[in-house]
Amino acid sequence: MTNTPLNIAATGLQLPAAADVPAMVLLVDDQAIVAEAVRQALAGEDGIDFHYCAHAEEALQTAVTTRPTVILQDLVMPGLDGLSLVKTYRSHAATRDVPIIVLSTKEEPIVKSAAFASGANDYLVKLPDRIELIARIRYHSRSYINLQQRDEAYRALRESQQQLLEANLELRRLTQSDGLTGLANRRYLDEYLSAEWRRSARERSELSLLMIDVDNFKLYNDTYGHVAGDEVLKRIAATVEASLLRPGDLAARFGGEEFAAILPATSPEGGWLLAEKIRGEVEALHLPHRNSPASPFVTISVGVASVVPPPSSSMTSLIEAADLALYQAKRDGKNRVATPPGQD
Repeated sequence: MTNTPLNIAATGLQLPAAADVPAMVLLVDDQAIVAEAVRQALAGEDGIDFHYCAHAEEALQTAVTTRPTVILQDLVMPGLDGLSLVKTYRSHAATRDVPIIVLSTKEEPIVKSAAFASGANDYLVKLPDRIELIARIRYHSRSYINLQQRDEAYRALRESQQQLLEANLELRRLTQSDGLTGLANRRYLDEYLSAEWRRSARERSELSLLMIDVDNFKLYNDTYGHVAGDEVLKRIAATVEASLLRPGDLAARFGGEEFAAILPATSPEGGWLLAEKIRGEVEALHLPHRNSPASPFVTISVGVASVVPPPSSSMTSLIEAADLALYQAKRDGKNRVATPPGQD
């Protein structure tokens, strides 16, 4: 079975019932006669396993090793007393939640209160009645197993939620990204531009758009091949993206050898400066283009358009303006930045 979010969640929901999980009883008592009596009391009982520890200094390690679902702890032991052991169990991650039934020789309210204050779950005078002992062991064991299963199911649910979130984020990334360059794709570009257009209209702030085209790209493909052409597009995409330093800026592949950059809250001057920076950095890559009439290296032309969106207007007007500026850059000789007429 694959480790999918649904399978993880199913694992957490298909745990055995607490009543079907064997109870592991750990008795910590220095008296062998008590241990034998408890062993005999539990002998023959289905679903109860018994383990015994006679030395207080070994109790914690024995509990960590045997992983009991109930600890029967003698109150008075040589060396380390029972209440100190109870506190020790509670301070250790492996035994922190394990139910502890304190065994005492006397029914004393003060002693009983101290036991509960130390972290005990129950109190019995030894040797307890067999039926009562078994009933309390089963009750506390089932409660503990239920707690463990709830924690396990919760962890499984949280893990499945996290994996599902990561899967959704990855799916969203794939549906919004261009497969070749890793930039935003045309669909996401349109969505993002539409959202920024509305926001700029509300806030009466400037919005700039760069339209970027690789000069003589068909000629490059004819000269070097489409595989080399794809590598050029990747290099240019990385250069464009690295030039956008603000979180709100977006680089995208517009289509073919065309790219775009959305620059919220950016003036025409700011847009032109960034466009010129990108143009220069692409040229500085020194990607050979021996048959290009514009340069011996791969170059780009950039159209820059900026606007404060008027009420009831469409974002297509900004795209058309940037595209017109790009056409102007191409007509003026390529490897340059241009703006629409009237925005110089």
